[in-house]
Amino acid sequence: MIAIIDYRAGNLTSVRLAFETLGIDAEITDEPARVRAADRVVFPGVGAAGASMAALNNLEMVDAIRDVVGRNVPFLGICVGTQVAFERSEEDDGVECIGLLPGTVKLFRPSDRFDKVPQMGWNGVTQCVPHPIFDGIEDNSEFYFVHSYYPAPADESCVLGRTDYAGVSFASVIGKGSLVATQFHPEKSGRLGLRLLDNFCKWEP
Repeated sequence: MIAIIDYRAGNLTSVRLAFETLGIDAEITDEPARVRAADRVVFPGVGAAGASMAALNNLEMVDAIRDVVGRNVPFLGICVGTQVAFERSEEDDGVECIGLLPGTVKLFRPSDRFDKVPQMGWNGVTQCVPHPIFDGIEDNSEFYFVHSYYPAPADESCVLGRTDYAGVSFASVIGKGSLVATQFHPEKSGRLGLRLLDNFCKWEP
């Protein structure tokens, strides 16, 4: 069973429907016990880091997330679900996050007035290292982004893919152990997004 974490925000239904398109059962849940019992876990994200962490703490979900990643259960973070995996975000005047990965999340500060924040739309992902999540996906393929903040990992070895925007080459795909995370939205990225989700479901870390 795939558990999609319900943190009182986000595009939960879109993610569930993407899995349904692939013929894969996925359950939206706000129960830590269900997350701990899942074969795979997805934390989709739309919204702000502060509100997301407040909801996770209120639901007593933080320890459940740490537990499943610690037990090598495949875990996929999407957008804000990627950002809160780090230690801290600059959003909302600074937010302490889950701390699964060393590093921070920073605000785009473009010097070019044509670089709009948030980034909204399609952009390419350069694959830095081979990973099963990229199976059947060509290097520099485009995915759909909506975000004002970006991950800045302290450990370069966890960077699987990079994307250029607003004068920054930022980590758009992260991976370490059983955790993989994308700053873009695979559920909104058409055929290649579905391929990435299918790869996640087949991946055995």
